[in-house]
Amino acid sequence: MITRRDLLNVSAAGVAISVAGLPRAVAQPLKKTVHILTGFTPGLLDALARLIAGQMKDYAETIVVETRPGAGGRVAVEALKTADADGSVMLIAPLGFIMFFPHVYKKLRYEPRDFTAVSTVASTPTLLTIGPKVPGEVKTLDDFVAWCRANPNQSTFGTPGAGTTLHFLGTTLGRTAKFNFLHVPYQGNGAIQDLLKGEIASAFMPIASSLGLVQSGEIRALATTGPRRSPFVPAVPTMREAGYPSLEDLTWYGFFVPAATPATIVEKLNASIQAALRSDEVRSGMIKLALELDAISMSDFAQLIASESERWKTIVQASGFLPTD
Repeated sequence: MITRRDLLNVSAAGVAISVAGLPRAVAQPLKKTVHILTGFTPGLLDALARLIAGQMKDYAETIVVETRPGAGGRVAVEALKTADADGSVMLIAPLGFIMFFPHVYKKLRYEPRDFTAVSTVASTPTLLTIGPKVPGEVKTLDDFVAWCRANPNQSTFGTPGAGTTLHFLGTTLGRTAKFNFLHVPYQGNGAIQDLLKGEIASAFMPIASSLGLVQSGEIRALATTGPRRSPFVPAVPTMREAGYPSLEDLTWYGFFVPAATPATIVEKLNASIQAALRSDEVRSGMIKLALELDAISMSDFAQLIASESERWKTIVQASGFLPTD
């Protein structure tokens, strides 16, 4: 997992995203209605987009958050590729569409060079939780690995779908700890419901999906994938602390615009987003969404994408996963 220190030492060669050399921004807000696209049904990402948009009145007089779900977020990405490159259409999305999807899909209708990376805004680690299927005496990740080895027919993990980053985190744990870890894919947060019912043993999900259930004691958290302990579950160790540094990972969220967008507009948009992130409304709102505010420079953003793309390429290839259509 890349850190801010790592970003200064990572080469961004081969990542065709324009991020540097931006001239001074124009002051007046855009009069044209601005659309922020999200690629999923209303939920965490939609709420994050609305939270930030509410503090971007200096950028545009009217900002509309528009959900375009489908194909794991690719419908919205493809819409951005063909949108007007005048700053009136942008995408907020997990970085996976640009640094992960190229390794799990045979064909994509876009390439990294089709977009300009504007700003990261937030990040979140993944949480490994266990439910009532696993005996109560299982308290730690080591305990769980031992239980899985002793119960190979019950050692299952749920995620939001096959071919997702969470799927590969689970397969990496099984391969690293040398036990048979059976993946059970779901849509959305379905894994949590079956975890509660004892249908599956564990789940890899974003913290927001399971935080309330962990706090109430209905499910147990074993580890988070972040580079440091999450402020939302400070008693839960990281994967690195638990002895599995290869499972260190963050889900990053960021803003993108079409590649042909003028640099002056990109700079203005970046400045507006950074100002929004400094507002009390956005900071408190992110806490309610169980997200950590995480903004890095545009040049570091490109390097992050380059580094993460190579990392996920290695992980996917090591898993034996075959790219799909």
